[in-house]
Amino acid sequence: MLELKDSQRHAIAFTLDGETVRGFAEPRMLLSDFLRHELGRSEVHVGCEQGVCGTCTILLDGRPVRSCLIFAVQVAGRVVDTVRSLADADGNLNDLQQSFRRHHGLQCGYCTPGILVSTEAYLQKNQQPSESEVREMLSGHICRCTGYAGMVDAIVETAKKRAGLDKS
Repeated sequence: MLELKDSQRHAIAFTLDGETVRGFAEPRMLLSDFLRHELGRSEVHVGCEQGVCGTCTILLDGRPVRSCLIFAVQVAGRVVDTVRSLADADGNLNDLQQSFRRHHGLQCGYCTPGILVSTEAYLQKNQQPSESEVREMLSGHICRCTGYAGMVDAIVETAKKRAGLDKS
């Protein structure tokens, strides 16, 4: 096996889900691979590896990004959040995650982490989306299990509750 010289790997440090992490990455190592293989963060799933399916979506400085389309060295000094950042320190699910569970917005769960982080960012900008707007946002994600109906219901319910329009 070919060994890399130290000069071929770059030291990087960034904030991951609220904690500073450090590691070494080859210049062309994808962030998705770095998170999974170097840091052991299995909640970042990899689907198409072309940025189409949305499965690997993370938040980079608060914006949704496909982690299979960015190099690990590009996140040095930045803030990366995965689905793990949505739950509290005790692992209690946030309101969106609970709503997904309640509305059966996931089945196999493979696409769910990327959808959840995209939705959190979306709801920060669009606090009262219509059902059609939610469906448009979800069009950037491929799910082969759910048919999206449960996801849409969960997102609309969460938005209404956050806006104080649904007291249930």
